[in-house]
Amino acid sequence: MDLLPDVHDWLLDALPGRHITGTANLQTLWSGYGSIVRVGLDGGPEESVIVKQVTPPTEKDHPRGWNTNLSHERKLRSYEIESCWYRSWSDQCDANCRVAKCLAQGTIAGGQVLVLEDLDASGFSVRRHRLDENGVATGLRWLAHFHATFMGVDGEGLWPTGTYWHLETRPDEWAAMPNGALKDAAITIDQRLKSAKFQTLVHGDAKVANFCFAESFETPPAMVDFQYVGRGCGMKDVAYFLGSCLDESQCERMEASHLQIYFDTLRRSLTERHADRGNKIDVESLEREWRTLYPIAWADFVRFLEGWCPGHAKLHRYSQKIADTAIKNLSDT
Repeated sequence: MDLLPDVHDWLLDALPGRHITGTANLQTLWSGYGSIVRVGLDGGPEESVIVKQVTPPTEKDHPRGWNTNLSHERKLRSYEIESCWYRSWSDQCDANCRVAKCLAQGTIAGGQVLVLEDLDASGFSVRRHRLDENGVATGLRWLAHFHATFMGVDGEGLWPTGTYWHLETRPDEWAAMPNGALKDAAITIDQRLKSAKFQTLVHGDAKVANFCFAESFETPPAMVDFQYVGRGCGMKDVAYFLGSCLDESQCERMEASHLQIYFDTLRRSLTERHADRGNKIDVESLEREWRTLYPIAWADFVRFLEGWCPGHAKLHRYSQKIADTAIKNLSDT
């Protein structure tokens, strides 16, 4: 899908003095809810921008068959959340947790439009599906800085509970789960994560595919796709990120070192960012709480997968093992 005619005209009004020199369709949004288009420009500081145009389909076409009204409403709400993120929150991110600059946004053609910085043109043109240890560390540091930046905020206008697999928004997937201990524990797992003393903003879809890397891992990456950003325990992002770029053996063997990288960075970032605040954060207590919640965050995502896509590649021995550990920990407390 190219630029819609209404979006084409709106874009020229939103970015006065520019001329469109060309367009390239980059991606169709999930379930056909629109598209992402790179637009070449002349007459301004940007040679290109990324336009995300949301145009909900008249016929629903979910790749895995989840074509319910609840699914439709959740997607529509997610794009409203993303608009709020770029309007009210994204400018708090610095170079350590880089995000695209939002140049314009609006409602047009029955949907929403975001005009974002072209991260490829800004030096973040590398996309990866798997990461070596340097790459994993780079991603974990981005998450730690992001969580430190938004530690304790109210997240007004964003999801009250971040992540796209949040139990309250996934009752159909819960109902489809096989009966067993994880299904029985789903509400308790959700409540444990929501009742954590230390809350931040979580990206909510922190898979490796949403990271835009520079040529060198020495440069912190940038992150895209903020449809499910909201309040939560940072371990939800960490568990999901590691599961997205590592196999089960790597997840298990490197668990301790990965968590250490994350918490070392979180500690430094919190100290730097909150040093001038009167309410100093008890980092020791935060780390103790979140380490305890790490297996519970894994179990929360495993719960979603078991209902949404039984047999998914991420339902491997390690994820099942850590979910079992979480359930045991719940029963022991």
